[in-house]
Amino acid sequence: MKTKLVAAIAAALLSIGVATPAHADPTMHPDVAYAIDAVPGGTIVDEYTVVWPQLGMELRVAPVSARAVGSCATGQYCAYSQADRGGTKLSWTTCTTVSTAALASVKSIANARSSGKVQARNAAATVLATATAGTSTNVFGQVSSLRCAA
Repeated sequence: MKTKLVAAIAAALLSIGVATPAHADPTMHPDVAYAIDAVPGGTIVDEYTVVWPQLGMELRVAPVSARAVGSCATGQYCAYSQADRGGTKLSWTTCTTVSTAALASVKSIANARSSGKVQARNAAATVLATATAGTSTNVFGQVSSLRCAA
């Protein structure tokens, strides 16, 4: 009788979306499996994330496909006012040509996407620097636009 009651309560909690304590599952990232085994009370959010609400703690594993380049987030193209991804950052996500008028100068660019390249160009459309997928580079010269090329 007690087993039926526990099973009914567990089913009810799952049906209303209440999280239950996590247990290692072979489909989750190994770091998440390790964390929930090492620190009791964790709740699995997805295969890359586990939280411990009572501790105010979260562990999030970056998926293998993540391509962040410094502060240029995965999926973005970025231009910076200083060399080596420093200073003020201008970022965008669509593959297009954008003006750099918002920045006083562009001294470095980054491509945090999984393919393609971003080019820093001057007013004559001469390519001054190119960052391929997952890379960044410093730029020398007066940049007037940034162009994505697939």
